[in-house]
This record gives sequence, C-alpha cells and structure tokens, in this order.
Amino acid sequence: MRILVVDDEKNIRDSIIKYLGLENWQADGAETGEAALRMLGERRYDLVLLDLRLPGIDGHGVLKQIRSDDPLLPVIMISAHGEIDDAVKSMQAGAADYLVKPFDPEELILRIRHSAEASRLRRRFEVAEPAEGLVGDSPPMRRVTSLIRKAAPSDATVLITGESGTGKEVAARLLHDLSPRHEGPFVAINVGSLPESLIESELFGHEQGAFTGAEKRRLGIFESAAGGTLLLDEIGEMPLKLQVRLLRVLQERKLRRVGGNRDIPTDVRILAATNRRLEEQVSAKEFREDLYYRLKVISVPLPPLRERREDIPLLAAHFLKQFGRRMGHGPFQLENAALEQLCRHDFPGNVRELENILERACILSEGESICAADIDLPERSKSAPTFRGTLREMEERAVENALRRWEGNRTRAAEELGITRRTIINKIAEYGIDA
Repeated sequence: MRILVVDDEKNIRDSIIKYLGLENWQADGAETGEAALRMLGERRYDLVLLDLRLPGIDGHGVLKQIRSDDPLLPVIMISAHGEIDDAVKSMQAGAADYLVKPFDPEELILRIRHSAEASRLRRRFEVAEPAEGLVGDSPPMRRVTSLIRKAAPSDATVLITGESGTGKEVAARLLHDLSPRHEGPFVAINVGSLPESLIESELFGHEQGAFTGAEKRRLGIFESAAGGTLLLDEIGEMPLKLQVRLLRVLQERKLRRVGGNRDIPTDVRILAATNRRLEEQVSAKEFREDLYYRLKVISVPLPPLRERREDIPLLAAHFLKQFGRRMGHGPFQLENAALEQLCRHDFPGNVRELENILERACILSEGESICAADIDLPERSKSAPTFRGTLREMEERAVENALRRWEGNRTRAAEELGITRRTIINKIAEYGIDA
C-alpha cells in the first residue's frame, strides 16, 4: 500500500512516514496542498493522510479536489484538538475518517487499515459487480472455462471473441475474479458507445485546459482501473488514431494524458472483447495488425448458444432462480413443453436473448410455473435458418465453423465433419482459411 502524508510540520510528517514504514507500507510526504495535488496527479496512491491546516490550499480544498478526481480514494483528516468541528465537516464532505493530534501510532495504523479495506469493498461494489461465472457444462463451455482458468493467473492480454450476447463481459469478469488482481477494480468500457471526440480523454484522461471545456484535470479509465483489470469492449470500433496510442500503452506500460507533458506508469491488465472478425479488419486495413497480435496473446472464443443447446436447461434454471429472488419468491418452474420450445430456438441474440425471453415470461405468467404459452419467440426463428449460396461456399463455411468450434484443432474438426485430417488440411489451403 502506498500512502501520501500531507502535513506542513516536518517532524510530524517524518514521524508518520516512519511509523508507516514499520508496517512495510510505502509513504511519501507533501508539505503543502499544492504539492499534494501535484503528486496525486503523478502517481497512484491507496490512501491520503491530510492535515486540515496547510499553507496555500488548505485541507478542505485538497479534499474537494481529491473527491472530484477520484471519489473512492480514502482520505483521513488530521486535526488539532480545537478543530474537531472542521474535521466533522470534512467527514460530511467525503473524508473516510479523522484523527485528533496528538494521536497514538497504533490508532493511526488501525484507522488506515479500516479505511483502506472499506474503500476496497466500496470500489469493488461501485465499479463492477462480481462475476457469477459462466453457466454451462457442454464441451464447448468446459473448454472455455478451462482456458480462462489457465489464463487468469497471468497478466497477459486476452482477446475475447463471440457473437453479441454470448457473455463476453461475464468471461472478462471471471478472468478478473480468478486473477491475482481480484481485489483491485474491474472496469469495463464500451469503445463503440463513445463519440470519437471523447474516446481519447475517457481512456487516458486530460489535464486542465487541454481543450475547450477541460476546466480541471481528470483521470482516465486506465488510471481508474489501476491495480485491477480493464475491459475494452467492442475493440473493433476503436479509431485507427487511438489504436496507435493503445499499442504504445500496451508496449511501454505508460500513458500520457491529453494535454500532458509527462508519461505516467500504468498498472492494469488489459482485456479486449469484440463480436467482429478482427482478422478481416486487419486485411481491410481497418485494424492495426501489430495491435491485433498484441491483444491476442491469449484468445478466448465464446460459442453461440445454438452450438451448445445442451446448456439451455442449466441457463434457464439459473435465470429463473434469479428472477424469483428478485420478485420476492422462490424460483419459477419451467414446464417440459416450454423447455422443449426453447431448445428448438436458434437464439440469434444468444444468452442475452434467452434471459430476456424468460424475464418477460416470469413477469407475465399468472403463477410460478412457466408454460409454452408464456414463451414468446419470433416466428422466423422457429424453423432452422437456411444458408444461401453455392455448394463451394457452404463447404467453406462448414470447415470454418468446425475449426472455430474446435479452436483450430484440425483432427477434431475433421472428425466432426466426417473427413480425414489430410482432407481438412487441403480444404484449409484451398479456401485460404485462417485456422
């Protein structure tokens, strides 16, 4: 844990730093409020010990700026005996705790531990809910879960691919929860939902005056996720200009805020997710090849629900239990006819579509039993979709799909298609398939 000690009395400041060192905590000292804000802008701290009376910007002013930049950074105020009312006001303004001089070093350590733990729990709750895990026991999902468990302990970047609604963010949260960074924040940002003019500032932050409307310094998503995991969702939507900056951050582990003139070290694990075929974007010069391979150190492909229909009963039971709890009673029960109807559906919206269908059924049902009449499915999806194209195109698609299901394993894909391994190797070469 790194702590910033802000006090204009050198002997007190040095004594506190000494006590913190005995706990194997790193501590830096600042004599003024201005120096404290500068240091907070240069590196990440886990907690701030802040004296109320400071030359220049006082403790109240520093606290106000900290709360603006990082609402979850714990601040313990230090006050003299006659300043207790001011300390209470600081608590109301967002301080985590306060101590009255002179204080017992053991009391200081106790307060720091309590405030840091409370902040950690609050940050984890407010930034992202913990992952419940991927539901499913089909062979494709067992392979995905195994891959995630192997990848989680490392700090390697992971590219999560799959159609919309397959659970890419759930997979990312599971990677975070199983990693050594699980006590840090999990932050997810949908790159495709941000206007191009704001993406750079959102990701990397900006300095005061960097552009019109930048009235104060603002930390970006990378700094907010420090010590934890950052998921860049819909990475295929990132403009080429920003791809260059992201590549630099991944390579050098440093970033520079918009309008800044210094590099800031980053400590965050990067995960990326997309429902696009990035290799096709690379070929079309819409996505940088070097960034693609930097992100794809480990690849986690999520199968569509139609390729793991045996998981539908498990997923249905999971969602019905959730909805029952949310509505204040036991889990809803799914009648066999309703379940059979769901298992025949192709789910173009995947797991998200299944969840929405079941939620609607629970809301509109007259009891706790869901029958076939409660399941509202689009007419177009009740029959199997047909693929239009030539026989050659159908064969190419079949080979591609089999390879994707078996993560490029030619032997297993060939077994599924009922052909030899030599034949599938020839087909890969014939169609120029990226296996």
